[in-house]
Amino acid sequence: MQIIRTIKELENFVSNASAKIGFVPTMGALHDGHVSLIKKCVSENEISIVSTFVNPTQFLPGEDLDKYPRNEQNDIKICEQNGVSAIFIPDANELYFEDEPLIVAPKKFSAILEGKTRPGHFDGVLRVLNKLFRLTRANSVYMGKKDTQQLIIVQNMIKTFFLNTSLVACDIVREPDGLALSSRNVYICDEDKCNALRLSRSLNKAQNLIQNGEEDASEIKTKMLEVLEPLKVDYVAITDRNLNEISKIEKNNTIILVAAYVGKTRLIDNIWI
Repeated sequence: MQIIRTIKELENFVSNASAKIGFVPTMGALHDGHVSLIKKCVSENEISIVSTFVNPTQFLPGEDLDKYPRNEQNDIKICEQNGVSAIFIPDANELYFEDEPLIVAPKKFSAILEGKTRPGHFDGVLRVLNKLFRLTRANSVYMGKKDTQQLIIVQNMIKTFFLNTSLVACDIVREPDGLALSSRNVYICDEDKCNALRLSRSLNKAQNLIQNGEEDASEIKTKMLEVLEPLKVDYVAITDRNLNEISKIEKNNTIILVAAYVGKTRLIDNIWI
């Protein structure tokens, strides 16, 4: 496996590649959720690239940029163990320029849910991914459904910028108790773990209600909020696959999303119906 730290090295690596390239963009601190993306990427492509870059442009002032988990040596080890062709560990000073044109995520997708709490976050996500997609020349990009809103916004960028790549949405990986895997889970102390599980349990409650014939979105939200108590809830939303709020469940076209604070840690989760 090649360890690549500069854009020049990456350009040399991909310019010599005649095979199909798969790419997994991450912010490092790799866990089993990332491993599931990596394994799928490796199995479906002759060449696989993983990036581990804590992207400063997607963090708001006061967020956890400086404290965000970092473990470069373990990231390299995980990529090696899973057959990755190259890991890209860039420096922000090489990726960004003072006078570069900026990308603004469409308000239709970015001013709601995560974007309402974190204005400008998705602009930063698109800014870095546009660069990484072009630099890696990836034929396929692998991203997780845990960041569903991000998936939809990135897919829109791929379509409207005519990027020559396809986005592969991969299922959420959970701990045995149901907690969705996240690099930020390291912030959760043992005492808060039970409260963290309220997110996945609220989604399980919604799924059970739907399986028993409940279709009213308002009623499902009410029952979910009962499960989430006493957490500080940012949002519970029931939308279609384009993030439009819906009043009734639409089979094979519904996403139920939740965001809440466990202590000082903000967690997100969702299910696709």
